[in-house]
Amino acid sequence: MSVPEQRLITGTAESRSGRISVETTEMGLPTAITVDRGELRRDPDLLAGEILRLCRQASARARLARRGELAAAGVARDVLDSFGLPTADEVALAELVAETEYDHAPQFRRQ
Repeated sequence: MSVPEQRLITGTAESRSGRISVETTEMGLPTAITVDRGELRRDPDLLAGEILRLCRQASARARLARRGELAAAGVARDVLDSFGLPTADEVALAELVAETEYDHAPQFRRQ
């Protein structure tokens, strides 16, 4: 089994309206945030909450991509689980819960 070269994997998430988008690392650190000018008129706490929710979503997607990369390299499922890397079902469920809590449609696409 060969371990793939460590590379930066990012995930993206977009608000339902498409007016806010984020890209984050696996740890949820934003690498890019795009906010439509009109969104800046929103309550700052609500806007910040939306950005944080999208960062969590993008982070989960990045961790799912990492899981896929490691699985393709032959890393065993139990090892991936011990790393805390989510499965596609776990990411989809988390996005469904976020849809319910925040009234936003998830944009997760199973690969």
